[in-house]
Amino acid sequence: MWLGIDGGGSNLRVVVVDDAMQIIASATGESVNPNSVGRDIAAQRIRAGIASAIDGLQISGVGIGVAGASARHSADWLMDVVRTVLPDVPVFPSSDEEIALVGARGALNGVVLIAGTGSAAYGIHPSGETFRAGGWGYLLGDEGSGYWIGLQAAKALTLHADQRLDAKTNLPELVMTAAEITSADEMIRWVYGDFKPSKIATLARIVLEAASAGDAYAIEICQLAAKHLAELVRHVQHQLNLSTEHIVFAGGLLSEENPVSVQVLNDLGLTQFPITRYPPVIGAALLAKLRCHVN
Repeated sequence: MWLGIDGGGSNLRVVVVDDAMQIIASATGESVNPNSVGRDIAAQRIRAGIASAIDGLQISGVGIGVAGASARHSADWLMDVVRTVLPDVPVFPSSDEEIALVGARGALNGVVLIAGTGSAAYGIHPSGETFRAGGWGYLLGDEGSGYWIGLQAAKALTLHADQRLDAKTNLPELVMTAAEITSADEMIRWVYGDFKPSKIATLARIVLEAASAGDAYAIEICQLAAKHLAELVRHVQHQLNLSTEHIVFAGGLLSEENPVSVQVLNDLGLTQFPITRYPPVIGAALLAKLRCHVN
């Protein structure tokens, strides 16, 4: 049996699966992003999730990917956290991008485009070479993400208040309704009073709905978001010399048909949505199985 741990920015998912990737046990928890909650709290939550899921089961290997704690810089910490609960089990520290790719592809190769609150593209060549583009967070990147789209919606309100928004759009009114405010001035408190990227990202839904209804400014935002996302994929493809047929999607923004996801398909020359085999948490467990067999 294999243990998979997916520590996303919003919550924790833990599963135990058999060799056929069928779920035997599972557990969930709150965010374990150490950049948001601190390493001590993150470690406590991960250990609690592991203990709840394994409940005496014999584990052959553990795959773990945590947002904000990629194996590139936090491998030792990830291994220490897991080994406190499972001291004698092989642990394979990864990243949230890699487990998303392995889960969606069902293999250690291809390119995954991730667009949820944040955005990134990650690829693995059959030779084992890897490359990532994006994934720098809301201050340094995340172009085309739910946060980025939501921020454009919030800016539409402030631009409108300054009389600098020339486009005819309903976004300012829609943003005030969603934020439950009655004036643009209140947006300052709404954004800065309890700032969370995930809260800003909730406004992306408004943009998607407005674009679907024909709002020209919302359509423009969605097209630009798709352009940013497609550029991430193309760059990873170029770096690893991977073809379009190896592309998969992950993240809420790309999980269904909407003005952004459809435009991304068009920009990448895809005729249909890529087939996703498993969610990232099972991807983490599959990663452990694949790594164990390789080693």
